[in-house]
Amino acid sequence: CEFPAFYLQKSGFQSPYNVTDEEEAAKLIANAQVLGQDSGVLIAVPIPEDHAASSLVIDNAILQAVTEARDKGIRGKDVTPFILERIYEITEGLSLAINIALIKNNARVGSRIARVLARQKAPKYNPSSQLFIEKAGAPAKPVVIGGCNIDFIIKLEESEMMLGGPTNSSSIRQSIGGVGRNLAECLSRLGMNPLFISAVGADRSGDATLRYCCHMDTSGVAMLQEQRTAMYCAVIARTGELNLGLGDMNIHLQITAQYVSKFEEQIRSASVVCLDGNIPASTINYICSFAKEHGIPVLFEPTDPGNARKPFEADSWKGLAYTTPNLMELQAMNQALGLPVTAELPRELDRVIDVALEMSRPLLKHLQCVIVTLGRDGVLLCSTSEDGAICLQPRKNPQTSAGQLWAIHYPAIAVRAKEVLNVSGAGDCLTAGIIAGLLSGQETHTCVRMGLLAASYSVRSQEAISTSISADSVNPQRVQENTWPQPQYRGPTSRRE
Repeated sequence: CEFPAFYLQKSGFQSPYNVTDEEEAAKLIANAQVLGQDSGVLIAVPIPEDHAASSLVIDNAILQAVTEARDKGIRGKDVTPFILERIYEITEGLSLAINIALIKNNARVGSRIARVLARQKAPKYNPSSQLFIEKAGAPAKPVVIGGCNIDFIIKLEESEMMLGGPTNSSSIRQSIGGVGRNLAECLSRLGMNPLFISAVGADRSGDATLRYCCHMDTSGVAMLQEQRTAMYCAVIARTGELNLGLGDMNIHLQITAQYVSKFEEQIRSASVVCLDGNIPASTINYICSFAKEHGIPVLFEPTDPGNARKPFEADSWKGLAYTTPNLMELQAMNQALGLPVTAELPRELDRVIDVALEMSRPLLKHLQCVIVTLGRDGVLLCSTSEDGAICLQPRKNPQTSAGQLWAIHYPAIAVRAKEVLNVSGAGDCLTAGIIAGLLSGQETHTCVRMGLLAASYSVRSQEAISTSISADSVNPQRVQENTWPQPQYRGPTSRRE
C-alpha cells in the first residue's frame, strides 16, 4: 500500500502499515494510548479519486514552481507560500479545489474515527433500577475506591516456570489495571458511570493511566508529587492460571480516610460503594462506618489474603453487605476473626463448596452475601435463605439474616487455555457484571451470568478490561440468548438442581 501524496492518491513510497476502515484506525489509537506513548498517531488519508489531480499536471507545476523559487533566490519561510501560489496560478486554480476537497475528506474520515473511538470507550446506556433513584436531582451511581496501576502480563510458553536464573520463554504485554480501576472501567463500559477514587503518581505512568481512563469519571483520582504510580506484574502459566504476582503498591497508602472524606456527598448518595483491599484499613473502617450510618450497601473486594484481613481485624466488617473472596482470602477472613480453619484447602470441587459454605457462615451473621470466586470453576454464592433462593438486592434491614445457610454454584463459561491472554481483570469483570445486574434490578441468576459473561470477555483480551465489554454485549438479553448449565444448590441437608 502506497503512502498518499498531497494532491495524488499515491506517492510511489510504500507504507509499512495500513488500516482498512475507521474501526481499525480507532483500535490503533486506543492501543497507542494503552502503551502510554507520548508521540501521536499519523493517519494519512488519500484524496478521493474523483478529486485527485493528474500526476503529470501536478508534477510539472511543482517542478516549474520550485525552479522559479531557486532562480529568484527565494529561501526560508518565503519558499512555501511562493510555491503554493505559483502552483495555483500554473494549474489555473485546480490545486485550490483539490486542497478544499482534501480538507473536507480529512474532516469526514477524522470524525468517523472519533465516533468509533468514543463508542469503544464509553458506550451509552441508562438502565432503570430501584437503586438508580433520584437524589438531589441526579441519579445515584456507584462509587469505587481502590487501586490504579500499570500491569505487566507475562504468559509462559513452557509448561513449567524455571527458577534459579534461566530465562523463561514468554510473551510480555503492558496494560492499565488495578482492582479498583478495573471495577470502575468495567462498570463504566456497562453504563453505570461510577465515581472512581484513587491515587496515581505525577509521572509518565500516571499521565498515561489518566489518558487511558478519559472515558471514566476520574475526578476522585489524586495525582501526587514524589509518588510512583503503582506497578503490578502477573506471571501466567501456559494453562491460563496465575502463577505469581508482584506489586509496587505503596501509593495506595495515600488513599486515606481524610482524602476520601472530601467525597462524602457523592458517597452518601451512592447506589453502592465498592472497596478494593489495597487501600488502608483505616479508610476501609471509615467507609464501612459511614455507609452503615447512611444505609449504603458496601462491597469489599479483598485482592489477596493479606488485604482480605483488613476489615475483619476490627468491627468495620459488620458494615459490609457483600464480599468477593477466593477460597484463600475467605480463609484469611476467618483467621482474622480468630476462628479455626482447615490447615489445607481442598481442590476437589464438592469439598471446595462445602468448605467455602462453612467459612462463609460466620460472615453471614452480618453480610448479605459472600460471593466466592472459583477461577475456572465459576462462582459460588453463599447466603441465608428459607428455600435456597438467594436475593442479591440490598435488604431493607441489612442486619437481618433470617433462614438457613445456602449456596448456589454457577459454572464458568469454558475458555480454551490458548485463548487466555490476561487473567488480571477476570474477577473484577465478574464482580462488575454482578453489580450492573443488581443495579438494573435483575434477578440473581441474571446478575451472576452477566458477571460470568463479562469475565469470559476479559480473559480473552490483552487488556485487563476488554473493549468488547459494553451494555450491548453484556446485558440481560444476551444472558437469555445463551445456553447455561444449571446452577447447583447446596443447602443444610441436601442439594437440588
